[in-house]
Order: sequence, then C-alpha cells, then structure tokens
Amino acid sequence: MFQSRSTYDSQRIHAAAIYCSDGRMGAHFDDFLSNGLKLPRYDRVALPGGPAALAEHPQTRLEHDAVADELKFLVEVHRLERIVLIQHQNCAFYTGRLKLSGVDVEKRQLEDLRRAADFVRRVTEVQRIEAYFARQFDGHVGFEVIDL
Repeated sequence: MFQSRSTYDSQRIHAAAIYCSDGRMGAHFDDFLSNGLKLPRYDRVALPGGPAALAEHPQTRLEHDAVADELKFLVEVHRLERIVLIQHQNCAFYTGRLKLSGVDVEKRQLEDLRRAADFVRRVTEVQRIEAYFARQFDGHVGFEVIDL
C-alpha cells in the first residue's frame, strides 16, 4: 500500500477552484492556488475547459447541469465562501470541442470567465469569485488577474 507523505488536515478553507483537467497544467494550478493565493486544501473541480462548463455553451449542456449540481453541493456542504475560476492558454477544449481558432479562442475564454462568474453568483450565495488566465512564457506559467 502506498502511504502519502503529506499529513492529513481536517480543517476546510471554504474555497474551491474550477479549472481545466489538462494534466500539463495541474502542478501549475496547484502551485498558484496553494502558494500564490494561499489556498491549501482547496476543493477542486477539474474538467475539460474548466469554467467553460458553466458558461452555458450548447456543446456543454450536459456538463453544465452536472457541474452546477456539484458546485451547489460543495457550496452547501463545505460552506464555500470563495470560488476561483481559471482558464489557460492553448486549451484544447476551445479548439477541439468549440471549434474556435486564433484570437477567437482567448476572447471566448475571457468571456466564459465572466459568464461563469455570473452563473456562480446566480445559483449560489458565494460572492467572492475571482478569475485568472494562465499564460505560458519562457517554459513557465504565469497567472493574470481577470477583472469580472
């Protein structure tokens, strides 16, 4: 049996992050949330396109309903007070599923962050919603604040 070296801490921090499930970005998201935003042990909602599932695209209708239900559950049971939404550069969800290209991709991603934030406010009582865009540069990933 594998035993994690991390000790278990039962305290909740009452925050969740919704981001893309792209495995190339996972360590960067975790580093940013844990160290950049000081949110250790945040609740994770990772799926292709991340916040796009809450932006009410016709192509994500089924995901939208499921993610909305899970988010409401987390807000209620874990008493979430803060939601962090993250999009990332070169997201295959936008080019593969939504069939976007060029400058339309990032433009849509930024619109989706705002639409997802509006949706979260509408269906939960969480008012502290933040949005970020992860951009690659020189072999690293930086996180830009997006005004909502």
